[in-house]
Amino acid sequence: MILRIRQILVKEFLQMFRDVRMRMVVLAMPLVQMTLLAFALTTDVKNIATAVVDPDNTPQSRELVAEFTGGDHFTVTRRLPTDAGMRELLDAGRVRAVIRIPQNFAGDLRAGKAVTVQLLVDGTLSNDAAITLNYANQAVFSFNQRMAAEQSGGVAMSAGPLELRRRAWYNPNLESRLYYIPGLIAVMLILIGLVLTSMAIVREKEIGTIEQVMVTPIRRVEFILGKTLPFLMTGIVTMTLMFAIARLLFGIHIAGSLPLLYATAMIYILGNLGMALLVSVTARTQQQALLTAFFILVPSILLSGFIFPIRNMPVVIQWLTVLNPMRWFLQILHGIVVRGVGIRILWSQIAVQAVLAAIFLALAVTRFRKTLE
Repeated sequence: MILRIRQILVKEFLQMFRDVRMRMVVLAMPLVQMTLLAFALTTDVKNIATAVVDPDNTPQSRELVAEFTGGDHFTVTRRLPTDAGMRELLDAGRVRAVIRIPQNFAGDLRAGKAVTVQLLVDGTLSNDAAITLNYANQAVFSFNQRMAAEQSGGVAMSAGPLELRRRAWYNPNLESRLYYIPGLIAVMLILIGLVLTSMAIVREKEIGTIEQVMVTPIRRVEFILGKTLPFLMTGIVTMTLMFAIARLLFGIHIAGSLPLLYATAMIYILGNLGMALLVSVTARTQQQALLTAFFILVPSILLSGFIFPIRNMPVVIQWLTVLNPMRWFLQILHGIVVRGVGIRILWSQIAVQAVLAAIFLALAVTRFRKTLE
């Protein structure tokens, strides 16, 4: 019995590692993914992109900003003399927080008057917004303590003249479902597209019907479109049903343009289908295609910004996320559904997503030609 089991073991290991691609999938890809993701994944909220509106522009106002940026929590990326352009920065997601310092800030502090500073945060990601507000409270408390100590000759006082008013935009109550439910829709679309479509062509190879396709007058582009369109229509129907459930059960309203949402969703699904077809035309077996699809799926979700902020990742990883269609669709999805913005704000994300979809589909067509040869 032991001899027979040993022979089966030898056979299975030989079959598993005979193909170079299977060796890469089984051994190399998990190690590479673990190394990259270990650097990239962190739950810390750091480097919060912040705009400062400071019409006062005095040493005291700059000291307040320094309290915010003294650690690694807030990073000032924009300085504005007035409120002009502030809303567009928040709508586009280029900043996550805005510190608004009032006119005559320094004069009111010297006069001992109570001064109000406003902090606006992007409430789309409710957990990060709550943590951001916490950090802001600590910064204002430290500023008050220091100012009080200076005024009392070095003896710290608990009360201070500075008050922080906080406001969360787009999601005033900081409800997590406004962020996670649209994100889950994006996850489901990439899951369905990658897993099902990745086996579309390789299945034909395994059952032998690919030879019948090869002798027909159908062109490569026509064949890829024929394989793509059914999954595209299925994805659109699935998205519609998911948004209907989100509306009925969770009260999620689409604040922006419905036609724009569907147009960008079609581009996103086409990009996912292009990746899946590229896997399908290069794989030899359905098992190989399925494993490769899952190895693409996990980094696509983890490096999309859905769970872990991209800004906290190493710079090299941040550049790699540019190739991830889910990163751009999440920004578009939250922009349309939660913020209610349109193409004027989201054009750059839509353009990158469209380019990625075109590249993946073109590569699938090219690789299918090589497979036929």
